[in-house]
Amino acid sequence: MEKVENMKKTNRLVEILQNKKVKYIIGTILLSALGIALPRVFHILAGAEAGATFLPMHICVLIAALTFGAVSSTVVAGSSIIFSYLLTGMPGIARLPYMLIELIIYAALLSEFNKKFNSYISLIGTMVLGRILYAGVLFASVNVLGLSSYGISVIESVKIGIPGIILQLLFVPILAKIMNKGLNLKND
Repeated sequence: MEKVENMKKTNRLVEILQNKKVKYIIGTILLSALGIALPRVFHILAGAEAGATFLPMHICVLIAALTFGAVSSTVVAGSSIIFSYLLTGMPGIARLPYMLIELIIYAALLSEFNKKFNSYISLIGTMVLGRILYAGVLFASVNVLGLSSYGISVIESVKIGIPGIILQLLFVPILAKIMNKGLNLKND
């Protein structure tokens, strides 16, 4: 009788884990955690400037956008930034709101583009339009609101972040495809 009860519990657990909403929630939580851990790994392995060079936090947000959509990727963006700051002090408090806005822009754009185009075209469109919108946010922050840019420049960040952009183009669509297939999801 005990075996039957254990089998029922096991079957119920499998049933719960196969639920699409549960997959989205668990995936979002795991990508958020990875969004906190991955920058630390890059900083340890490649130094203090590794974040600006390899853009590790962006990777998790972009994968979430391609795999789970806008809500998930926005949650990954926000939670990664905020908890990373609370746990590690990075990004710095001056950079935090700008980076939060930047990642949310990428999350929203990529989620929408991915509904109409393949992952590569969506990702390239997001990288271009996202940086244009982000430049607008910086311009408005400095020239309209009178805030300090804290030395942030979109052109300079693109130059420094070329290795990260290349990594994103090479790996993000592939990893998202593997996750979609493994989780039996389709981000529509």
